[in-house]
Amino acid sequence: MHKLVETVETPAGDARITRFPADGVRSAVLMLGHGIGGGIEAPDLKALAVALPSLGVEVVLVEQPWRVAGKRLGPAPKTLDVAWRAVADHVRANLVGDAEHKVPLLVGGRSAGARVACRTGRDTGASAVLALAFPLHPPGKPEKSRADELTGTGLPTLVVQGAVDPFGNPSEFPALPPTHRLVGLAAGGHEFAVRKSQEPVMGALTDAVVTWIKTLVP
Repeated sequence: MHKLVETVETPAGDARITRFPADGVRSAVLMLGHGIGGGIEAPDLKALAVALPSLGVEVVLVEQPWRVAGKRLGPAPKTLDVAWRAVADHVRANLVGDAEHKVPLLVGGRSAGARVACRTGRDTGASAVLALAFPLHPPGKPEKSRADELTGTGLPTLVVQGAVDPFGNPSEFPALPPTHRLVGLAAGGHEFAVRKSQEPVMGALTDAVVTWIKTLVP
């Protein structure tokens, strides 16, 4: 699998992007961020990096500066957003193209990365937001809802959620705007892992994202 790695300067320190170029003509760019508990090696991010380039979608996995620096704890949401916007500026300037040959920029991520993409989607000039394992609330604390970040994206938004995600299973989500779609998987926790007796859900996750992208990108 062909990939390109670059360092991107941000006000919060150096970020790193790993690009998985589209096969043939690039039709869109999907920029994805990781969560607080892990990096871009997350199975869902890797699965999309494998599946989407053959459809003409370049996948850009973004490592936040705190991960690049080897820190164990992530910074405040505001700092995450600042770094993300800077990386998005770089991606837009170098991969999205000019007005004559512009392709859509889609943004997203998993868990905390999904929250960042939701909060900053319109600021980055994105066309849509992909939220994987959106952390609707801290485990065991449904009263501390983050639903407003999700419902307030102002952009077409796809949420893909595991059936038993402790940060919010599909049944816990509020009514979403008409621009939004929630796909609840048949199994899977916050990392989309399943029990040995259950069918894997990564294929269903990838299929849901592919179907959604096809509605956005000609």
